[in-house]
Amino acid sequence: MLTTEQIAKVCHEANRAYCESIGDMSQPTWEAAPEWQRRSAIVGVEFNISHPTAPASASHESWLDEKTRDGWKYGPVKNAEKKEHPCFVTYAALPVEQRRKDALFKAVVGALSAE
Repeated sequence: MLTTEQIAKVCHEANRAYCESIGDMSQPTWEAAPEWQRRSAIVGVEFNISHPTAPASASHESWLDEKTRDGWKYGPVKNAEKKEHPCFVTYAALPVEQRRKDALFKAVVGALSAE
């Protein structure tokens, strides 16, 4: 069985590949990602392992809660220095392309954490 960090790396890289497929070339590799971004992926994996039947929307709400605790807020462009993110909205308000990222993350965690 893979560790939480290994699953988070695969999730991160799957997300990066998906982002590139929709024209978003802003995502760094796992190795180049800042610590806050790697930690966020690990927290997401932990949430999805602990809540395997939760919908993808719950994964987003967990991410939103984590970002709120860390001082992030809505901003039209992702800016780590200002702690602003365009996905800092409810799941229902996310564009479909962004909702797919939550579904992809959840699917990868499910596939790699299954015994």
